[in-house]
Amino acid sequence: MTADATNNFDVLSPFDETVIESLSYIDEGTALAALERAHELHQNRDGWLDATKRIRILERFASLAEHRADELARQAAREGGKPLKDSIVEVERGIEGVRVAIKEIDQLLGTEIPMRLNDASAHRFAHTYREPRGVVLAISAFNHPFNLIIHQVVTAVAAGCPVLVKPAMTTPLSCRTVVDLLQEAGLPEGWCQLLLCKNEITEKLVTDQRVSFMTFIGSARVGWYLRSRLAPGAACSLEHGGVAPAIVDATADIDNCIPLLTRGGFYHAGQVCVSVQRIYLQKRIAEQFTLRFVDAAKELKTGDPLDPETDVGPLISRGEVDRVDSWVKEAVRHGAELLCGGKKLSETTYEPTILLNPPDDAQVSNEEIFGPVVALYTYDKLDEAIARANAPELFFQASVFTSDLDTALGVSRRLNGMAVMVNDHTAFRVDWMPFGGHRQSGLGLGGIGHTMRDMTLERMVVFRSSAL
Repeated sequence: MTADATNNFDVLSPFDETVIESLSYIDEGTALAALERAHELHQNRDGWLDATKRIRILERFASLAEHRADELARQAAREGGKPLKDSIVEVERGIEGVRVAIKEIDQLLGTEIPMRLNDASAHRFAHTYREPRGVVLAISAFNHPFNLIIHQVVTAVAAGCPVLVKPAMTTPLSCRTVVDLLQEAGLPEGWCQLLLCKNEITEKLVTDQRVSFMTFIGSARVGWYLRSRLAPGAACSLEHGGVAPAIVDATADIDNCIPLLTRGGFYHAGQVCVSVQRIYLQKRIAEQFTLRFVDAAKELKTGDPLDPETDVGPLISRGEVDRVDSWVKEAVRHGAELLCGGKKLSETTYEPTILLNPPDDAQVSNEEIFGPVVALYTYDKLDEAIARANAPELFFQASVFTSDLDTALGVSRRLNGMAVMVNDHTAFRVDWMPFGGHRQSGLGLGGIGHTMRDMTLERMVVFRSSAL
């Protein structure tokens, strides 16, 4: 993305930096007017979208998106840099996510609260029900430009909330298409509004008391700061990143490990919040694993994301390529062995890179690299591997590879992570499962049903009657 003094900005292809489209930022007045419009919609209870309307709108949206799936995948690949074959999967997954949201609408349930249990509760009947929390402000990230919007925007629509969405300015086109398709599907005007605004305007929206719920996907630094700026009473969910560890013990099936960990480490050039970043290898199998893992990484094709043969696309910007390269060089200077990669292939692409035994205090060992770099570490005792895997203050997803049941059970309970995968890579996800980080990695749980419940309130009605 490039911007100029006239308030315009260009959306660039991260691979060759060609201009895809030129857009304009909205000003503060326009953003606040959008917020007021959303707030008025929520305040008018008689105008809320009932479940039947929401289901019909989302069913039409899913059908429209399905008919345009190829176009949506190419758009996402072009603006975000994820290889086309993976962008096709992203769009398919997003459409499936819409259908998951439809199914979850009838799960926004209340309960009966027991009464008539003592004299104080005599002649009473009580029940709870769920209703839309209020205006949702969705602030999104670049790395899944279609599917993240489904998780943040379609969930709000399914929950009955008016939603304002501010996409990553590097990848706004997929978001705009989602908003347009929702309107084409029959979503009334004002219920989902796209905000192409600068960060200072976004922050002003965050602090406004008319925002009831903020959903943020992005860096921990920005996310925790924005949470501190929320108006009293506003709720939020934060999804940041991790330095996902995988432990491979001596009993692991290497044939199973290699393709899974290669995929988990280098998918979307490592620009995934739960990418495999650190692999701890029991010394007895370390050499065999390392040789095969390096061979697998060398077979990956890096290049144009629109080429159907590409496995690893560009990073989102030149600056990110430079940063990744500096982290790799720092690790090597401090003792890591460079097994493959370690260099720029162009100003926008970085060769899939594997490091062996970088220091535990290196950036690649402690911070999310968000690039195509995986670090390998050898260990003797399992307790040592667990302690080193747990050292960073980033708890998202982790994994363990083993053929021993006791090891699987023990390690999965001891690894820091909101989810631990056994004999699978750390980036596994389906959209109906809980998904989220802890401590610096985030707040609250994603997953479509979980998000929808977070976007609603549980209220209670108590009836008093002499007939009871």
